Amino acid sequence: MSARLTIYADTSFFVSLYLTDRHTAEAEHQLRSRPSLWLTPLHVAEWTHAIEQHVFRKAISRIEADRLLQRFREHRAQNLWRESPLPDRAFEVCAQLAHRHAARLGLRTLDTLHVASALELKAEHFWTFDERQVNLAAAVGLKTN
Repeated sequence: MSARLTIYADTSFFVSLYLTDRHTAEAEHQLRSRPSLWLTPLHVAEWTHAIEQHVFRKAISRIEADRLLQRFREHRAQNLWRESPLPDRAFEVCAQLAHRHAARLGLRTLDTLHVASALELKAEHFWTFDERQVNLAAAVGLKTN
């Protein structure tokens, strides 16, 4: 693991690593090139909701969801992801980003909160499959996937 992590991925990136979807191959490819990503409590909460939504929609079974949740817990215990609390100023920066960019880019709160967190964690790269987040990240100087 590198001494200084510079990559922040939004939650959809993590979901694609655990649940096969149209972005899984690309997420796995990107992960091979840079193996360490920030993981905040926001990621954990959103990731868990995403898995449970798949159960709700009957896209996966309860048993499969429990296996994914266990695998995610194991990866966290193995320090596969670089865990960090949500940065103290994340919500403040989120509001600033909303004021400057939301009307033009059609951003949602979670879009700006992820980019704000990346900025506050001093990330240089921002990985996402969400076009709004790509546009915001680029607008504030982050390199995108």
